[in-house]
Amino acid sequence: MTTPSTPQPRSHIREIPAYVPGKPPTPRPDLVTYKLSSNENPYPPLPGVIEAARGAVDLMNRYPDMGNATLYAGLAARLGVPVEDLAAGTGSVALIYQLLAAFCDPGDEVVYAWRSFEAYPIAVTSAGAVSVQVPLTDEARHDLDAMAAAITDRTKVVIVCTPNNPTGPSVTQTELDAFLAKVPPHVVVVVDEAYLEFVRMPDAVDGLATYRAHPNVVLFRTFSKAYGLAGFRVGYAVAHSEIAAALRAVSLPFGVSAVAQVAAVASLEAESALLERVDALVAERDRVGAALRDVGWDVPEARIPDSQGNFFWFALGERTAEFAAACDEAGIVVRPFAGEGCRVSVGETEANDRLVEVAARFA
Repeated sequence: MTTPSTPQPRSHIREIPAYVPGKPPTPRPDLVTYKLSSNENPYPPLPGVIEAARGAVDLMNRYPDMGNATLYAGLAARLGVPVEDLAAGTGSVALIYQLLAAFCDPGDEVVYAWRSFEAYPIAVTSAGAVSVQVPLTDEARHDLDAMAAAITDRTKVVIVCTPNNPTGPSVTQTELDAFLAKVPPHVVVVVDEAYLEFVRMPDAVDGLATYRAHPNVVLFRTFSKAYGLAGFRVGYAVAHSEIAAALRAVSLPFGVSAVAQVAAVASLEAESALLERVDALVAERDRVGAALRDVGWDVPEARIPDSQGNFFWFALGERTAEFAAACDEAGIVVRPFAGEGCRVSVGETEANDRLVEVAARFA
């Protein structure tokens, strides 16, 4: 065996796929541009949340509370769960890394739908585990029967992203219950609910009831989307105490900043006002969805899935790059997935109207 002449990372590190973040819009003279590429909340945090965060900035010479005590107390009261069943991280994406670090040995398998959240294969490969990607159905939904069939004796974790990012559909509680009945009890099932607050559908998943009924279920949630704190990086997991303790054990020390903790707690206290904004975004999503169907996105060749998130999926295939370029020319930047489609966030009314105009040309 030849000794390398330079330091070498572990072999699987070279296999990690690159994360492609949503781009900012291209500046255009005499045209207001909009970013619809990252599923951000177009509303800024409420004034009380901003005021609380500014107060925390005055103490930035001090380390944050590594135990997240105030945040955990607020979440426990809001959700009706024990503090011991909570784990915080720098966004729910960090919790994916924590869970895989805690539960996966090299070569273990992680089952998830595809296409789904872009961070999943990155996190799985980083952990030295193996991705088992199960194709979505023709309706861009999870094929839970196929996912259950993909579980082997090497499977340690299964991830259900609902609503699914980037396509939008959610699984139902009936579907999730039937799926969980097929999963061995030693396999961890992550129910990734980053877009939970936007769901408006019959038989919607009750994540808290599901976690209470199944010791192997973990809920991932975030303050980045509905709560509008994407820049502060704070998310949390709800799981039975043994799993939650494992997540906390591998967390980055002092990872969730004092500002993020204070802003999250203030957001919980202002939840009723924040959820009014969420209702407005859902109403705008429904308006835009109806407009898209009116201009032709309601036929088998061009149909937008039933999105329960704050975004739409356009399955454009080879026309993806052309559609993204047309949106950019119109002053809106979207998130293309080469050769597959574009995800477009629900944003400001003017931006959404421009999206409908562009989409009409591609229906």
